[in-house]
Amino acid sequence: MQTREINSLVLAYIGDTVYENYIRHYLVSKGIANVNDLQREAVHYVSAVAQAEAVKKMIASSFLTEEEIGIYTRIRNNKGHSHPKSCDVVTYKCATGLEGLIGYLDLEGQNDRIKEIMDYIVGEVLC
Repeated sequence: MQTREINSLVLAYIGDTVYENYIRHYLVSKGIANVNDLQREAVHYVSAVAQAEAVKKMIASSFLTEEEIGIYTRIRNNKGHSHPKSCDVVTYKCATGLEGLIGYLDLEGQNDRIKEIMDYIVGEVLC
């Protein structure tokens, strides 16, 4: 199966794990050794609000390629989203779109590009 044919929410499912794993490694590398502190810090990066803010900055600064924006938009606009009570549906869809893009890149083996995106995010998200 071609990666482009995989269900958008499946891509987001994969991307969520890649994204969160990167953030966990990043926080541990910063010297945070307490699990409660790690969890508290991780929320600054893995919340839907933080993810939506990060992807909007990447688009505004032309960091993402046209192809990546197309993948993100397709996933963001998927009709099958439900959303948590902690944020509005637009924010949640933006976050899902980012996770889906990460999932797509992961399945395509584009690990260097994932690292570039994640490095951008940890440099841009305000903690």
